[in-house]
Amino acid sequence: MAGFRLLVGLGNPGSEYENTRHNAGAQWIEALARMSQCSLRTEKKFFGQFGKVFIGGQECYLLIPTTYMNLSGKAVQAVCQFYKISPQEVLVVHDELDISPGTVKLKKSGGHGGHNGLKDIISKLGNNRDFGRVRIGIGHPGHASQVANYVLKKAPSDEYQKIEQTIDESLRYHTDIIADNWNSVMNHLHSFKA
Repeated sequence: MAGFRLLVGLGNPGSEYENTRHNAGAQWIEALARMSQCSLRTEKKFFGQFGKVFIGGQECYLLIPTTYMNLSGKAVQAVCQFYKISPQEVLVVHDELDISPGTVKLKKSGGHGGHNGLKDIISKLGNNRDFGRVRIGIGHPGHASQVANYVLKKAPSDEYQKIEQTIDESLRYHTDIIADNWNSVMNHLHSFKA
């Protein structure tokens, strides 16, 4: 496989969710779009903000679903069907409760770990979970009952800076991440701590 063709950043639409923990994935894609001088436009047929960009000589599509998190799969499915993209060519960037702020992990395949965005994507891709993930650590509030409230809040500024540093650091390697040259990148990113 030559790499990932569809890069998806998960989040919730609307100004009240801007910079909340749950929008870390959307922030990553927004930052990548800025770096690539790509303007994301609202694309109704794809249920999201959408753009095309060339990275490392390869055409890639950037997508931020605007369906609300738990319906993210609707947007991913629409783009995959339109451009004939297989699940293996999809890279989803999302917030991750199980790792602390200031850390980032790459992962191929796997379950949804209770993440509603991932849950919906897996189901809309015909229960195929073989897409790549960039997992941006946001930490865990300590109890399952607090998760919903926690992910929809803005992180305190020191924590938010760590999340931003993680996004910046992983984007330094965006060409390798997207080209699926993960071996070199993983060693560095998995030991990185903002």
